[in-house]
Amino acid sequence: MCGIVGMFNRSGAPAASAVLTAMTDKLAHRGPDGEGTYLDGALGLGHRRLSILDLSDAGRQPMETADGRYVVTYNGEIYNFRELRKELEALGCAFHSRCDTEVLLQAYVRWGKQCLERLNGMFAFAVWDRQARELFLARDRYGIKPLYVAECGETFLFASEIKALAVHPAFRTDVDREALLEYFTFQNFFTDRTLFKGVRLLPAGSWMVVSAQTVGAPVSYWDYDFREPEQAADDQIYREELDRLLQQAVTRQLVSDVPVGAYLSGGMDSGTVTALAAREIPNLHSFTCGFDLHSASGIELGFDERNAAELMSYRFGTEHYEMVLKAGDMERAMPALAYHLEEPRVGQSYPNYYVARLAGKFVKVALCGTGGDELFGGYPWRYYRAVVNDDFEHYVDKYYAYWQRLIPNQAIQQVFKPIWPDVDRVWTRDIFHDVFRRPQAELARPEDYINHSLYFEAKTFLHGLLVVEDKLSMAHGLETRVPFLDNDLVDFAMRVPVRLKLAKLGEVVRINENEPGLKTSRYFQKANDGKMLLRDVMSRHIPPEVASAQKQGFSAPDASWFKGESIDYVRRTLLGSQARIFEYMDRAAVTGLVQDHLDGRQNRRLLIWSLLNFEWWLKTYLA
Repeated sequence: MCGIVGMFNRSGAPAASAVLTAMTDKLAHRGPDGEGTYLDGALGLGHRRLSILDLSDAGRQPMETADGRYVVTYNGEIYNFRELRKELEALGCAFHSRCDTEVLLQAYVRWGKQCLERLNGMFAFAVWDRQARELFLARDRYGIKPLYVAECGETFLFASEIKALAVHPAFRTDVDREALLEYFTFQNFFTDRTLFKGVRLLPAGSWMVVSAQTVGAPVSYWDYDFREPEQAADDQIYREELDRLLQQAVTRQLVSDVPVGAYLSGGMDSGTVTALAAREIPNLHSFTCGFDLHSASGIELGFDERNAAELMSYRFGTEHYEMVLKAGDMERAMPALAYHLEEPRVGQSYPNYYVARLAGKFVKVALCGTGGDELFGGYPWRYYRAVVNDDFEHYVDKYYAYWQRLIPNQAIQQVFKPIWPDVDRVWTRDIFHDVFRRPQAELARPEDYINHSLYFEAKTFLHGLLVVEDKLSMAHGLETRVPFLDNDLVDFAMRVPVRLKLAKLGEVVRINENEPGLKTSRYFQKANDGKMLLRDVMSRHIPPEVASAQKQGFSAPDASWFKGESIDYVRRTLLGSQARIFEYMDRAAVTGLVQDHLDGRQNRRLLIWSLLNFEWWLKTYLA
């Protein structure tokens, strides 16, 4: 796990060594164990190393082939690198290290871009072909590792984080106003845009080629494909295969030459990952972040999962560490959080920052449970809102209405009044619609619409979570791994029948068809539904009361805190005379929305968090 950067002066001007070094150094937190740069005329590559596999100098990057034709700078882990190495050795390749970097490089030399189809892991990398004078860039299937690109005149730049791009003298920092509208609709980016004008995130599962003549468009080499099996197997076969694949995925991702730990939130996904890892690693380190609930109320009284985490730590025999967050901890984290996060994404992510900081004090690698919900149907109260539809457009309308997480359509023009002439052509429903790639004719049953929702959330919500996790773990020199996103496990999950994921689909469909209206509302609340097959299999490994528990996200009780201990901070930051957000947003409209929450009329905790994040982004990157 590392940080990578690069520049390519397509005009032919020599790449500046000092600039390349400065860009590389900007990512020192991602790779505190080593650094390296490579120059070839107009091309420069940089690398910061977090040593995980083959800690010797043989694993240093950028890494060249023996003949000097190909050079790679790479961030990630290829979990099947040993199998690929044996295959390549049988084809005559010789290796000089024990690391996956050399395997990746030789795989690209042997198979070109087709090597991507063979890689099981998380990665973002660039390969320079000195002979063809072409730069090849690629990102893993799911987008676990980020790769940002920008064109600054005739200079093409790329990096693991945007802050490294901003070091280049040709880079100009400005707000992408269309992306701002996208973010404040969805609390996420569904396109490849970022808040930085001119900076794009290479889409997950894509590659691109850059030469002096052209900057190629991203090309997709893989995509999610949730669909009902043509002939479903026996339920017991699905159970046994899922159990086998879960154990295989965790075992694969334990490969490391440094200590490995695990996040243990108290939920069943991280609990199962920890349980399986603890079988192979005695005294596995585990980490939990809890919340002080003295001032919480309502549903937030259940947000602290330390008791469940402690129970599982006891059962699995882990060496367990935990911390407790209070209202003021958000305020203390915001400057560093905005710097490392760079672009606001889904959720209130400062707890992730703190738990990564805790884990980083003890280990270099931590397993996490991200992906279980998106693959196995963990959000039934979302899917059930659009399970019976007239056609695809009807489905999009219903699901789009739900995913307006921050500012609804009817308020967006007023909120963005100061910049509306610049963004009035942006139709966020079109952005939502364009996420879907599968033919609309395939939608014939409620199960098809559920699979469409699973596709949408894996492409957008899960991707946003992965970007956040990468940034906030690497801020502390910590590599997080995602066993649920093992290729074999994902391929299996996409073919599991919906009836094995959602228990109440038939009942919801009957209500939708026969008695539309308020009776469906009870299914829009969180309940012990969703991930039914996964719950069944997980009960073999974790306490049954955890496997059967209601779904609980990793979130602080901010709805209460924003009206209580943090109310002065919210008012001072967002409503004060020095607030920068009002260069882009209407003061009266925003004040009204914020005041709705402070006065208890409506829960707008996600909007308040996003406004705070945007305010700190402006202070940090547009000072």
